[in-house]
Amino acid sequence: MTQLALIAVGGLFSASWLFLVSLGLTLIYGVLRVLNVAHGSLYALGAYLGSSMVLVALEKGHGVPVSYLILLGAALLVGLSVGPFLERVFLRRIYQKEEVLVLLLTFAIFLMLEDVMKLVWGVQPYVVNAPYVALGVVKVGGVRQPAYPFLLTGIAVTMGGLVWAGMARTRFGKLVTSVIEDREISAALGVNVPRIFTGAFTVGAVLAALGGAFTAPMISVVPGVAVEVIVLGFAVVAIGGLGSIEGAALGSLLVGFLRSASVHLFPELDLVAIYLVMALVLLFRPQGLFGRAEMRRV
Repeated sequence: MTQLALIAVGGLFSASWLFLVSLGLTLIYGVLRVLNVAHGSLYALGAYLGSSMVLVALEKGHGVPVSYLILLGAALLVGLSVGPFLERVFLRRIYQKEEVLVLLLTFAIFLMLEDVMKLVWGVQPYVVNAPYVALGVVKVGGVRQPAYPFLLTGIAVTMGGLVWAGMARTRFGKLVTSVIEDREISAALGVNVPRIFTGAFTVGAVLAALGGAFTAPMISVVPGVAVEVIVLGFAVVAIGGLGSIEGAALGSLLVGFLRSASVHLFPELDLVAIYLVMALVLLFRPQGLFGRAEMRRV
């Protein structure tokens, strides 16, 4: 029972940050039809900026409770500044180009941002565990667990609910849905499609940076952290289905619990198990569990 509790809690924690990343990834693809490799870099930027700002605040004598607001502010700063910049300067120029060119462009942005982060923060790891330690521990299934990851789970659930409500209950969400269904008709009816694109990409960037900022106290932030994130994020959206919020949630849970079980039971099969499940899903349902087949215009 103890091992099952550890697997369940570990899987929930992994699913939480994966959901924040994959939710932004699937939102951007659903609206812009862009498979954004640079999404992992936005996660890493949130982690680096959040860590460095918290360290500076703690050195100046500010209390640990302020660090949670700093992490949130760092995520918003990255998402609201870098997100619109990337969309307007780079992506907007190639929306009508072939998909492989869009993929290569986002990969080039990923490489550039990796070098920018090394220039700004260097190659030494950033460790900021004060927010993690400050929340203490709780007992789950008779096992003492750190309380901080439950905060991350709460953030993931809250953001998932907000994105769903925003898509289903607001005017902006209705406009986004119309652009997803047919951007040409939407433009003809007076919808400002470029503004919708910028808004959707910015929301996706904020979600990625939010995942990075609030995961930073749980990890050592080092160069290359974006690579693992984007690889697992692609696995999640491939399993759940690109463009589906429900698919991102289910895919995150599957990957999170599968990875947790592998680490505890068969450590050597950590990533193999995830990609095996992804291959099986794509073999029998290429569009993912919640994705839908799309007609291509020729």
